[in-house]
Amino acid sequence: MKKINWGIIGCGDVTEIKSGPAFNKVPNSALVAVMRRDAAKAQDYAQRHNVSRWYNDAGMLINDPDVNAIYIATPPSSHEEYTIAALKAGKPVYVEKPMSLNAAEAENMMKMVADKNGKLVVAHYRRAQPLFKKILSLLEEKAIGEVRFARLAMYKKSLTKEDLKIEKTSWRVDPALAGGGLFHDLAPHQLDILYHFFGEAKKASGFATNQAGMYKADDMVTGNILFKSGVQFSGIWCFNVSGSGQEDSCEIVGDKGKITFSFFEQQPVQLIVDNKTETFSFDALQHVQQPMIEAVVNYFMGEGPNPCSAEDGVAVMKLIDQFTTK
Repeated sequence: MKKINWGIIGCGDVTEIKSGPAFNKVPNSALVAVMRRDAAKAQDYAQRHNVSRWYNDAGMLINDPDVNAIYIATPPSSHEEYTIAALKAGKPVYVEKPMSLNAAEAENMMKMVADKNGKLVVAHYRRAQPLFKKILSLLEEKAIGEVRFARLAMYKKSLTKEDLKIEKTSWRVDPALAGGGLFHDLAPHQLDILYHFFGEAKKASGFATNQAGMYKADDMVTGNILFKSGVQFSGIWCFNVSGSGQEDSCEIVGDKGKITFSFFEQQPVQLIVDNKTETFSFDALQHVQQPMIEAVVNYFMGEGPNPCSAEDGVAVMKLIDQFTTK
């Protein structure tokens, strides 16, 4: 390929700023077609983003001869179906997180990549962001010595009845569409970074419950991982605390110091060694997926490695299942 001409399946909220505009901003890349089942919304998106064509049928977009790569940004319930269809059509896929509803579907997607000798990248885009690349470099430099454990706290206030009337919010807590609740929406970013930092898990377990009863999905998850590297992890995700009780923090502790950071808040990374604190600040990205999309384009063109493979996506889905399966 000399240029990646993208088609988006599911041009909804996530594509408005986080990803969509970036396809026209990285080298050798262009957004040429979009699809949404609601034809009026697909047309509106295309007009607002200066996209030359739009569809309300995914098959038509996949088989558009001018589209040579597919970005799947629908709810997880259709990721498997659209990924397999695109791979059968001989087109590489960039698929949103979570990769699928569960690990079994993710494994089906991975198998199709192998069967068709295709290419698939999972949108665990924090891997490519400067903040998380800096943390990885600190770990590789052994700035905190040998890593002993990591600990994560993710506490968010309960959704209101008004929140649950908003489509872009309500589907995220519908297990049939999302695989679970807000844990399935947010934790894939966090668990992928931990996997990216520490490698494969040896054991993992957890508990998931619905404490507040506001919707069908669980709103409280705890999880533990023993990585093959020896690093241990513990995490708590609670989505029914008070507004004043909210928290988004992670710390990685070594035998010489620790690193603290936030996954979703614009906070500096702190390196604490011998009671001395060094901070590393990063500007907010206009399009948070742009660094990852550039890496994806390079991979699809045969000019770089896969920034997040199907195998990586399956590993994260297995952790999610191990934390939440009853």
